[in-house]
Amino acid sequence: MEFLDFFIASAYAQDAQPGGLLSFLPLIVIFVVFYFLLIRPQMKRAKEHRKLVAELAVGDEAVTNGGLLGRITKVGESFVTLELADNVQIKVQRHAISSIMPKGTIKSA
Repeated sequence: MEFLDFFIASAYAQDAQPGGLLSFLPLIVIFVVFYFLLIRPQMKRAKEHRKLVAELAVGDEAVTNGGLLGRITKVGESFVTLELADNVQIKVQRHAISSIMPKGTIKSA
């Protein structure tokens, strides 16, 4: 028997592991880390974008998600009209506006 014990470890009964909250502690820590590193910043960005979209006004210079830069000429409930150049206007959804640029950006671009 002792010869085989060298090659194969004997199986002994293990002590009962602590249960309850202690066994879920690693999962709780992982969730907290994900919340502060991923979920919370994403919610903050979404809140800022909703505020930006709600405050769109005629005359603002905006950039769309596609990268188009233009001046807002008309603001509707769900659509915005952008003037890209003289007599060139497009309609985009309000949520397609990614950022508002400082006044004079179009002239300097």
